Amino acid sequence: MNVKLFCHSIVSDWNHGNAHFLRGVARELRRRGHDVTVLEPEGGWSRRNLLREAGPAAIEEFRALFPEIPSRTYRLERLDLDRELRDAHLVLVHDWNEPALVNRIGAHHRTHGSYRLLFYDAHHRAATAPKQVAAFDLRGYEAVLAFGSLIRDLYLEHGWARRAYAWHEAADAALFRPIDGRPRAGEMVWIGNWGDGERTAELREFLLDPVRALELGGHVHGVRYPAYARRALDAAGLSYEGWLPNYRAPEAFAQHRVTVHVPRRAYVRRLPGIPTIRVFEALACGIPLVSAPWEDRDRLFTPGEDYLVARDGREMTGHLRTLLRDPSAAAQLAANGLATIRARHTCAHRVDELLAIVEELR
Repeated sequence: MNVKLFCHSIVSDWNHGNAHFLRGVARELRRRGHDVTVLEPEGGWSRRNLLREAGPAAIEEFRALFPEIPSRTYRLERLDLDRELRDAHLVLVHDWNEPALVNRIGAHHRTHGSYRLLFYDAHHRAATAPKQVAAFDLRGYEAVLAFGSLIRDLYLEHGWARRAYAWHEAADAALFRPIDGRPRAGEMVWIGNWGDGERTAELREFLLDPVRALELGGHVHGVRYPAYARRALDAAGLSYEGWLPNYRAPEAFAQHRVTVHVPRRAYVRRLPGIPTIRVFEALACGIPLVSAPWEDRDRLFTPGEDYLVARDGREMTGHLRTLLRDPSAAAQLAANGLATIRARHTCAHRVDELLAIVEELR
């Protein structure tokens, strides 16, 4: 099958977590013998920021490590859809594309409907900024893939799509896996971006204060940390390391004893049932995870067995203390989470679901 994937970026995961999952899906499709081509805009903000902060070598390194993910850039005004989609069997369009591109591809499919056309939404704006979703003309799309049942239901309730399916993110198990024998660099590691004030208070309560109380050492990786945030990390005893290419995250997890999940406020309040991909990736790497509260409405995991839940900072401190003092408890928690990922939440599982949806649409 000839697959075309239009996304904001596949080569850059700078503040662009959707690249993680799409890379894994592309790799799995290629592993099964499908022909996959990824197209991304030449001037996308994630790619621009990566080039500014890390230079062209970051993109060259990605291409060298993952030659099985062929990609190229385009300029919207020069994009020839007749030529690009002539031999396509499946076209998957990610929601971070410009509405002009989304709408052009939909219009193309309405007059050149020889391929399957799916829209993939992996963002919270269907719940938090519905007017932005309404800017997409999805009449030419056969179905929407939404990264949780709540988003799926919104597409159907608002009449934005004729068909919609829940298609959760997952871990690329070929990349995210336990790595034994790495020397310890600290007790705590957190990989995530500071953001736009969406979880500032939560990071203080569930990360900084417990780390300070327990006098833990460790590292934080991510982008968009203002000066006051970096000072807060330093005061807590955490070393800020800046942007970390996503494919290096397994090494970071392997060098630490525990990690935490601190969801953004929008996910907690408006998107029950939808975790960030960091949960899947951390559990896939076999590191014990303690999470701030979120409602697993879609029953992806078993809270208390796959990971621990802390209702407040006090509980977070207690859970971290227990895991660090009781290696057997930490090992059992990590084993449970890893088993759940391998049984239900790898990119191979999601490709199975994708191909079943494509077959259903025939």
